[in-house]
Amino acid sequence: MKVAVIIPAAGLGTRMAPAAVSRGKKNPPSKQFTELAGQPILIHTLRKFAESPEVTEIFVALRPEEIEKFRARLEKDAKDILAKKVQLVEGGEHRQESVANAIAAVRAEADDIILVHDAVRPFVTHEIIQEVIEAAQKHGAAIAGVPAVDTVKQVERTAEGAVVTATIPRERVVMAQTPQGFRYGLLKKVFDEAAADGFVGTDEASLVERSGQEVVVVMGSPRNIKITTPADLELAEFFLKR
Repeated sequence: MKVAVIIPAAGLGTRMAPAAVSRGKKNPPSKQFTELAGQPILIHTLRKFAESPEVTEIFVALRPEEIEKFRARLEKDAKDILAKKVQLVEGGEHRQESVANAIAAVRAEADDIILVHDAVRPFVTHEIIQEVIEAAQKHGAAIAGVPAVDTVKQVERTAEGAVVTATIPRERVVMAQTPQGFRYGLLKKVFDEAAADGFVGTDEASLVERSGQEVVVVMGSPRNIKITTPADLELAEFFLKR
């Protein structure tokens, strides 16, 4: 069985810009290239999958103008990642298009496993990766997630703001993380269906849910954060120091 990882990394990450500007950068890098302990967040993320013995190959979707520059950075500072088969592919205007482009580059059997992981989620553990792979093998589709700890309110948007319409029981809510794992045949099918219908989902699991297929949840971790804001970056730096 092959396990391929797709990392969509073509986003602009505008919410991270204030952190870079505050550090004196007039043209701040995309969030995935923001440096954490001297290396881009994306390299920290890739290293977690390169170190995983289950992973066969890694596909990174980047903006066209960033591909060669990032390839050079890997060859200079991250030869350990290149020990794994790594392919850099052209990303799209949004996440779903980037993942679709990477899927098109994958050569896999229907029962092989595809993991999709956020470029800026560098604290994923080997245990989470392994459990998502095993759950995807067994059920066809699986995500990492953590229980909601705050009270969740459903609201209706109005001209004057949001009005609460219901309180959703926390035991029925999980906060989705990545990786999300799927059998290749299922993932290819739901992406083809979404493209044919012009449907854009919030994540890969939402395309599977739309098709009527069950998606199971394995336990993620509160440390498996997605670094999207300056506050997230501060927390990530704290985690690294610990």
